[in-house]
Amino acid sequence: MTATPTPASLAGLIDHTVLKPDTDEATVRRVIDEAKVHSFAAVCINPKWVALTAESLVGTSVKTCTVVGFPLGATTTTQKVFETQEAVAAGAEEIDVVVDIADANAGAEDAVRAQIAAIAAAAHAGGASLKVILETTLLSEGAKVLVCRAAEAAGADFVKTSTGFAGGGATVEDIALMHREVGGRLGIKASGGVRTYDDAVAVVKAGATRIGASSSLDIVGADNSSTGGVY
Repeated sequence: MTATPTPASLAGLIDHTVLKPDTDEATVRRVIDEAKVHSFAAVCINPKWVALTAESLVGTSVKTCTVVGFPLGATTTTQKVFETQEAVAAGAEEIDVVVDIADANAGAEDAVRAQIAAIAAAAHAGGASLKVILETTLLSEGAKVLVCRAAEAAGADFVKTSTGFAGGGATVEDIALMHREVGGRLGIKASGGVRTYDDAVAVVKAGATRIGASSSLDIVGADNSSTGGVY
């Protein structure tokens, strides 16, 4: 049985996240400072803020994470590759990309795998890792399995549950499914609705190795406000 993680040990698994469209510079700087204090795994911000975040995190263990094809996933491979290259050039170390949801539900595994492979190549060329967002609330069970397998075959580094913008979010059942498919080979990021210590413990015990959250301070028991995001 997996030991119950402590709040302190959870901190190193958290991508401290603020992806609201009206996020301002003061909020981003506050989130960066919080991540430094608590040694979170990464700060996850919209592409506009990558350069500022990367510069602010130099000399720390906290990584700069951003999103691509976000939040719909309904852009072309060329567009997603360009976004990835631009983000990496600005200092992003981790890329969270939304899968083509329509292709996944249609069972178009070759197309899904080819798109992920192109984005993974762009990320890895710049030294960044790639997380593939399934958007589980919009996928059939078969499509969830398809994306996990395609992500692994295409060279992605993580699979991730959700954007936090489509309703629903990370569930223990979906994390367990992802763990069965790729656990031990790819990382598994639980995002969407992980707001408390108990939420975090549940997804980690189900197999999550990373957590995306805007309520990170609540999870680790810090006496402060959350970032107010949809995560």
